[in-house]
Amino acid sequence: MATASAPPMASQFKSFLLHGRVGRAGLHGPRGISGTPLRDFSSRRRSFLIVRAIQAEKPTYQVIQPINGDPFIGSLETPITSSPLIAWYLSNLPAYRTAVSPLLRGIEVGLAHGYLLVGPFVKTGPLRNTEYAGAAGSLAAAGLVVILTVCLSMYGIATFNEGNPSTAPSLTLSGRKKVADKLQTAEGWAQFSGGFFFGGISGVTWAYFLLYVLNLPYYIK
Repeated sequence: MATASAPPMASQFKSFLLHGRVGRAGLHGPRGISGTPLRDFSSRRRSFLIVRAIQAEKPTYQVIQPINGDPFIGSLETPITSSPLIAWYLSNLPAYRTAVSPLLRGIEVGLAHGYLLVGPFVKTGPLRNTEYAGAAGSLAAAGLVVILTVCLSMYGIATFNEGNPSTAPSLTLSGRKKVADKLQTAEGWAQFSGGFFFGGISGVTWAYFLLYVLNLPYYIK
């Protein structure tokens, strides 16, 4: 009896198992439905991109950094805000001179505002081209001082409660203890508002006196 020959696909599979790989002259790989050999993706070479962080040889100086090295404070040290000149200038402003009473600080702020408000109202007011420009501008500046005083009083009533301690911090950013600012109280803010009104009206009066009573040769006349 003649022995049946093995199917060609089985012999190819046996040859593949024996050699461990597909020969160039033999089977090129398992064939698909269309008869074309399937691609062997395991033989492809894979390329990788490796990124490495290189540390600088010399550490760079950070110009802007958190104040006192603490990022949770929410403030930054810059060459402008932390320079001795800027610190000296800010410490001499009325808002930051905690050793001065709120009344005197309000008078100082009011004098500056009242004196400087006269000029814009004189030169840009509706009566600027008449002989009443000086009086009208001065009255308008005084009216604005009154409005600002009312706004300051409303803010103090809405923010501070009578008899409560100061809401200002009693520690500096470096941890040094200091006396809380009396301006951040209901009584202190009332004094500041009254001082602002007095200083503002005084500044307007002084500007009108220099311009139209002494008749000094100022440009804004």
